[in-house]
Amino acid sequence: MSTQHSNLSDYDMSNVPSGDNLSIGLVVSEWNEDITESLYKGAYDTLVECGVLSNNIKRINVPGSFELVYGSKKMIQSNVDVVIAIGCVIKGETEHFNYICQSVSNGIIDLNINFNTPVVFCVLTDNNKQQSVDRSGGKHGNKGVEAAITALKLSVIK
Repeated sequence: MSTQHSNLSDYDMSNVPSGDNLSIGLVVSEWNEDITESLYKGAYDTLVECGVLSNNIKRINVPGSFELVYGSKKMIQSNVDVVIAIGCVIKGETEHFNYICQSVSNGIIDLNINFNTPVVFCVLTDNNKQQSVDRSGGKHGNKGVEAAITALKLSVIK
């Protein structure tokens, strides 16, 4: 496990570009809302800490992780500089988990290939709820923080 001995929220602020002139779109899945709201809070707070003005952070809610691709496309069309797709898929007893995870991953890849606005993948794909809790503000930090830092770093790539 890549995060077994690391904290997703650890970063060196001196290596993070300022977000003072950026517009960031956050697309948030309502499924597993307790987890996605924690990821959203981690991303939002980090963006503000790094200089993004709160009125330059736009949010769209979508019903589930599958809909993150469509929501991200709509966010791109609203002319933001970077999009962060926030979701959580927890493995169940059927193959649904695999189809959703693969579809969302491929959809975000397609958006990154076909548009000039980067879309950051902040979708937890965990085997159980505890793993999601651990990665949304628990013992492994908050993947939302990592996604915000990634968004800021991508914003300077031309």
